[in-house]
This record gives sequence, structure tokens and C-alpha cells, in this order.
Amino acid sequence: MVDEDHNHTFESAGAGASLTYPMQCSALRKGGHVVIKSRPCKIVDMSTSKTGKHGHAKVHLVAIDIFTGKKLEDICPSTHNMDVPNVNRVEYTLVNIDDGFLNLMTPEGASKDDVKVPEGELGAQISSEFDAGKELLVTVVSSMGEEMALSLKEAPRGA
Repeated sequence: MVDEDHNHTFESAGAGASLTYPMQCSALRKGGHVVIKSRPCKIVDMSTSKTGKHGHAKVHLVAIDIFTGKKLEDICPSTHNMDVPNVNRVEYTLVNIDDGFLNLMTPEGASKDDVKVPEGELGAQISSEFDAGKELLVTVVSSMGEEMALSLKEAPRGA
């Protein structure tokens, strides 16, 4: 028996990749990533307090937002879970700079035109080295729906 009223069409579906995954606070490590105040951060310092009279050791985290560079802190019981962001780093070849956006090419040859020229020193360095005719590789970091060019290096000759 077919139900005519429930004919569903799914236009698109995600790959099922989540923006974050849970990890026990005591398993987090310096140099790793964590979500603090809904921002993806890199842990720069952490310390664990002794168990108190209520029985939970607390973990004090100091982390830097990977996109803004702001310092954030959080305290969490060591047995509780915290969200860890999925962070991806991809190196792209810089093809052009157009209207404040980087025209990039993936290693597979597809174009990517939605990454803004970063503000500040890195943006100026990318623009000046590109204008000087250098072949550049730009590292783009993406996490939790945001992405940003984070570093650059000169492409090896013959690549």
C-alpha cells in the first residue's frame, strides 16, 4: 500500500559530517582544539585542579580563537564532555586576487573563489607577493562554517 500524500523529494543532503564532536575534558590536550563560547579555539594552556569536596577535578582551559586570535578561557569538570571542532587545513594555489577575494585552485584543479583576502599583515603580504609575480600556496583553515586564509608560502618550482 503506497501513501500518495507522503511523496518526499530531498534536494540535497549533507555528508553527515558534524561541525563538532564530543570529547571528555580530561582527554583534551595542549595544542588541540576545543569550542569555547561557540568559537573554534586552539588550546594554549590547561591545568587541572585537585578534586574538591564535591568530588570533581576541574580543568582550566586557556585557548585562542583560530579565526580572530582572541584569548578565551573556560573551566569544566574533568569528567564532562566538551565540543571539539572539526578543523580542516587545505593548501590552495593562488590564481588571482579579485575584489577583495582570493581566486584559489584546489589540488584537484577546481576553482574556489569565496575566501576573502585576510586583513592586516598577511593580506598585505599575499597581495604584494602576488603582484611581484610569485607563485603562491595559501593555506585555508575551515571550521564550524567559517574559513580563512591563515598562511602562505611560495610554490616550489615545477609543481
